Amino acid sequence: MSNNNLFKILLTVQTVALLAYTFIAYQREGADLFSVFISNIQSLTWSGQFNLDFLCYLTLSGLWIMWRNKFSGSSILFGIIAAILGIVVFAPFLLWLLYKENADLKRVFIGDR
Repeated sequence: MSNNNLFKILLTVQTVALLAYTFIAYQREGADLFSVFISNIQSLTWSGQFNLDFLCYLTLSGLWIMWRNKFSGSSILFGIIAAILGIVVFAPFLLWLLYKENADLKRVFIGDR
């Protein structure tokens, strides 16, 4: 099995697993994600440290999407959405890029620069 196929499997598993987990969390706790997320950060605990670290990753992934697509209007909107929704958007985007760029990782990651 090629590395590209393993990467595609990983992205697919991450997307499906997080969608399932999100559905269960929503059923149990509702849509109050942001107040919990922010209060954890304000608590100055390990849970808050993890959330702040995760927020940094989400911000970088959104900025990368915008940069890769030359900060077009649609890429700015999509980058913001990806930064908010995380791997549920980011992994399918990477899968689509792998398909679009014929698994050429250089083109996947830097586009037509």
